[in-house]
Amino acid sequence: MEHLESNKKQREFREKLIKIALISAATISILTTFGILFSILFEALQFFELRSFWYFITGTEWSPGVVGSKFGALPIFAGTFVITIIALGVAIPIGLGSAIYMSEYASPRTRDYLKPLLEVLAGIPTVVYGFFAAITVAPLVVKIADFFGLEATFNSALASGVVMGIMIIPVISSLSDDVIKAVPDSQRKAALGLGLTQGETIRDIVIPSALPGIISASLLGLSKALGETMIVVMAAGLRPNLSWNPLEDMTTVTVTIVNSLVGDFEFNSPETLSAFALGLILFVVTLVLNMISLSLIRKFKEKYKVNTL
Repeated sequence: MEHLESNKKQREFREKLIKIALISAATISILTTFGILFSILFEALQFFELRSFWYFITGTEWSPGVVGSKFGALPIFAGTFVITIIALGVAIPIGLGSAIYMSEYASPRTRDYLKPLLEVLAGIPTVVYGFFAAITVAPLVVKIADFFGLEATFNSALASGVVMGIMIIPVISSLSDDVIKAVPDSQRKAALGLGLTQGETIRDIVIPSALPGIISASLLGLSKALGETMIVVMAAGLRPNLSWNPLEDMTTVTVTIVNSLVGDFEFNSPETLSAFALGLILFVVTLVLNMISLSLIRKFKEKYKVNTL
């Protein structure tokens, strides 16, 4: 009896140690996030003490390091928006289409082969994507534009956006595949029993049921695209350009941050501190997108729970 009691106390002690270790890990993660936020925030506030916040978010000229330097970040935000939209325009149709095929049409054996091959794209270094964009896709964009009588630069936003879209296909495809597979088979069987074809079942039953998860996957892909740097550096250039023409060269927030931090300016100069101001905006945007994504995933799980009761 005493031996059993001793074993029980040892198990309870080990359970408490495991619980403390897990709580510590979660606390470290949360504190790290706040540490990153506050380190960016304090430096960004120093920048806004030197330069106008209003001009920073609405100004149309970004020219640090010159006499009368200006820090209007609107061209940088515009470039980020254009390149990201192009990337999503490539990644969402291809990623969602591949997810639908693998979850609804492909045989288990075919799925076992295709899904790992698709996810290999996620492991390719971004510098390799950058080479692919600069050497292959950018000249191809110039040739196609020239064929239609248009003028395109070799550092076009279109080239970097297309390759960035290819890079985030695995994110959208893998997550969309998971949420589509999670839709209860009872809904598919009921739709087929009512006379719907497989294509109509997917369009009218499966996709609407999985839509919150699909949107969440797209938002996670958007967050990854917003944080990409190397592809834009190698394929789109460094020039802040307020234009909606994807055939022109543009730059993004992350590229400008890198460019601001590698200069020869003092750390407390506006040119360097502007990187933290851009980083703060990017952090807030990414945080909001991730919160929306988590909210949509929660709604999907609640809906799935209701449908399986």
